[in-house]
This record gives sequence, C-alpha cells and structure tokens, in this order.
Amino acid sequence: MAQGEERAGVALTNLDQPLFDGAEASKRDLVDYLDAVRDRILPGLRDRPLSVMRVLRGQRPFMQKNVPKYTPEWVRTVPLWAESSQRQVSYALCDDRRTLLWFANQRAVEYHPTLVTARRWDRATHLVLDIDPPGDADSAGFGLAVRAAHLVRQALADARLSGVVKTSGAKGVHVFVPVSEEEAIEDVAAATRALAARAERLDPVLATTAYIREDRGGKVFLDSTRAGGATVVAAYSPRLRPGATVSFPVDWAELDDVTPRDFTVHTVPGLLGDGDPWAERMPPPQRLGEQLIEEGRAIPVARVAAMHEGKRRARARRG
Repeated sequence: MAQGEERAGVALTNLDQPLFDGAEASKRDLVDYLDAVRDRILPGLRDRPLSVMRVLRGQRPFMQKNVPKYTPEWVRTVPLWAESSQRQVSYALCDDRRTLLWFANQRAVEYHPTLVTARRWDRATHLVLDIDPPGDADSAGFGLAVRAAHLVRQALADARLSGVVKTSGAKGVHVFVPVSEEEAIEDVAAATRALAARAERLDPVLATTAYIREDRGGKVFLDSTRAGGATVVAAYSPRLRPGATVSFPVDWAELDDVTPRDFTVHTVPGLLGDGDPWAERMPPPQRLGEQLIEEGRAIPVARVAAMHEGKRRARARRG
C-alpha cells in the first residue's frame, strides 16, 4: 500500500514506519487501532484537556501538553494557566474522529485526559486510585497489583461505593469511581486519600500509601494523588510499552486471570466486538460520605508531605 493516504480529511503519512522500538507495530497499526475504537475512546477524551505521549523517530518519547503552533484551526483547544511553568498552556480537546486521527498521525501513542472537563474546572468526574506494583512489569508484579485492587474494592464496598477497574496498560491497574457533580474537588481528593489508607489497613504487608519510593519496602503503592486536575491514561489508550499494550477494562471477576499483554493494539478490536465494557460497567455517579471525606482531610496530601520530608532528609544528610 502507499505510504500516505487520507481519512476524515486528515492526511496520513509514513504509515509503514515502525511505531517505536519493541512495539511490534507500525504507525499504520496505531492509526487503524484508534480509528477502530474511536467510538469507545472518544467519550473518555471529549471536552477534557488532553496531554499525549508522542514518539518521533530518533527521539525519546515526550509528554505534550501545549499544542504545537502547526495545530490545525479545527482542533478545539482550551487555555489553562500552569503554575509549575508559570505560563499559559493551550490544551487540545479531542472531541471527534478527525482530531483523533490527527493526533495518531502526530505519533501520539498515549492519551491522558484530565479528571475535570473544560466545562467544570472545579468538579472532578471520577475518583481514581492508581495501583502500582513494585519492580518491573512482570506477571508477578501485576498479580500483586491485582491483589491490592481487591483491597480497594473492599474499601469501596465498606464505604458503600462501587467502581470499575482497568489495566493501566503498563504494570498496574486503575480503579475508577464516578462521583456526583455536587462533590467539591477538594472533597473528592480527600476521599481518595481516605480510601487508599483504608485499603492499606486491610493488608499492610501487601500495600502501602508511602509516596516516597524508598519508603515502600517492596509493597504495592496505592497512589491517591490522581485528583483535582490530574490526568490518567484513558481506557482503550495504547501505551509506550513492549507489544503496544492497551489500557483495557476488565470485569472484577476476571481480573485474576488476565495480564497486561493480553490487550494490545492488535488484539483489542477483536476482543471488543460491538461492545464497550468501560461504559457498560461504569456505575452512575455517586455521593461520597461525609465520614470518608473528614477522614481524608486529616491525611496530608502525599506530594506535599513528600516534598517536606525530602527537604528534612536533605538537611539531615548535610548536618
């Protein structure tokens, strides 16, 4: 086939180039995959400021938040002030097939939307716990993440909440809980911290909420920092991982029987058929209990606590 073609008004180029080292896929495979799952992935991207991981030939992968100057005028964008860089960042909103294909042609492999929408910056739509096993992305590590995910599910049930789970596409899993628009963004963050702490208490030998890596002792990290304006890789997004794995929704009953490599840009379209398990399993938005929120308010924000602790340890070493 020819190297270039056009879809939905987007010129596609260099389609037969390898996607990245170890991908076992070409740029064409990426484009074909995203086009095949567009009706599933777009609902999770629509109206949300988007960061993408791109990989250009001969360069290291990089995270792109600010859209490049050559971005077509039909790509919707939204401005947001970034405190870290002290500048205005223009984020893309990937709302339609045309924009998704344009990103694919830019070799955007990973899609990381925010947990807030451009319509409501002050409201998170989901509470998320990112479950990260120690070590490399092997089957044993993933198995530990799965065990920790069941702790989170139990903590949710004890709080009369329910969530859905997906592989991260890397080595861990993500648990998503849709929350009511009535919940303040700070309360969702507090509840996330409380749920992580409760899950840790269920099995402190397996799981930890320690943000500083050297303090985790080889345990599974229950990351409660995916809150507020944070991003999380979208369901059905490919990952820059060997085999071009995909973040894929899994039924709780089947979670013990899968591995991240079961879900790739080559296998997922066939597994989906006409279904959308992420949307089908997602419960309706839920209210968070006041007791849970109050418990979380008493837990320091992990990144802030880690920053202060890092400074304290640095002073101790100098002293």
